[in-house]
Amino acid sequence: MASPIFDNIDSYLVKLEVERRLSQHTLIAYRRDILKLVAYADETGLLLWDGLSNHKVRQFSAKLHSTGLNAKSIQRCLSAGRGLCQYLIQNDILTNNPFDDVRAPKPEKRLPKTLSVDQVAALIEINVNDPLSYRDKAVMELFYSSGMRLAELCNLNLNDLSLSERLVQVTGKGNKVRNLPIGRLADQALRDWLLQRNNFNLKDYEAVFVSKHGKRISPRTIQQRVKYWARKQGIEIPVSPHMLRHSFASHLLESSGELRAVQELLGHANISTTQIYTHLDFQHLAQVYDDAHPRAKKK
Repeated sequence: MASPIFDNIDSYLVKLEVERRLSQHTLIAYRRDILKLVAYADETGLLLWDGLSNHKVRQFSAKLHSTGLNAKSIQRCLSAGRGLCQYLIQNDILTNNPFDDVRAPKPEKRLPKTLSVDQVAALIEINVNDPLSYRDKAVMELFYSSGMRLAELCNLNLNDLSLSERLVQVTGKGNKVRNLPIGRLADQALRDWLLQRNNFNLKDYEAVFVSKHGKRISPRTIQQRVKYWARKQGIEIPVSPHMLRHSFASHLLESSGELRAVQELLGHANISTTQIYTHLDFQHLAQVYDDAHPRAKKK
C-alpha cells in the first residue's frame, strides 16, 4: 500500500485523539480495525480510496463474517471505516461515504453474568488478617458499592477520595469525570485498607491501591485476586471484576427501578447499553417509559 493511505489513517487517529480524547487503548483498537480493510484491499487488489464503493464494503463485511468474526467485531470494523471515510470527505479525498447503509449482522444478545446477593456477600466477607487481604476486601467492596470499571479503580488516586462525604471521583471513557457514592461497608473497608497501606514500601504515593511491591496495582493483579477469593470463598463459577459491576447494576436496578440513575452511575453514554447491562426485559423498560416520559403520561 502506498504511504498516503497510512498518512490518512494516522491523521484521522490523531484527530480522534485530540478532539474526542480517546485513550491509547481505544486508538489502537481503531487502527487494528481499519487495517483489516487495508489487508482486504491488498488481498483483492482494491484501490484505496478511489476503488472503495458501497458494493466493495458489503463484500468486505461478508469476508469478515466468513472468517468467523463475530457480529459485534464486524460492527466495530464498519464503524471505524465509516468514521475514517467521513474524515476523508471532510478533507476532499472522498465525495461520498461507501460505508453508509452497510450494516453488520445483528449480534446475539447475551445477558451479562451476575452474582446473587448471597454470593456477593460470601465473596466479600473474607477473613482479613494481612495487608493484602485488607486491600482485596476494599477493592471488592468498592466494585460492588460503586459499579466502577476495572481501569477506573486501578487509576484511583488518594485525592479522588472524599471519605467524609462518602464519594469517589472516577475518570471514565472519553475522560468523562463522575462522582460515585461509597457505601457504608465500602467506606469502612477503604479506611481499614488505607491504614494497612502504610505497611508497604510505597513507590507510588498517589495510588489508592498498590501491589505488594508498592507500585500502582495492575488490572491483571486485581483480576487474579478476585478469582483467588472466589475459589477460596467457595463460589463455584468464574468471577471477575466486571461481574461485580454487572451485579451492582442488576441489584440496584431490581431494588430501585431507576434506569437513568443506574445509567449515570455506570457512566454509559447510551441508555440502551444500560438496558443490556442490567438485563432489563421489554416490559420493564416500557413501564419506565410510561412513568417518566412527558408525552407518555396520562392527563
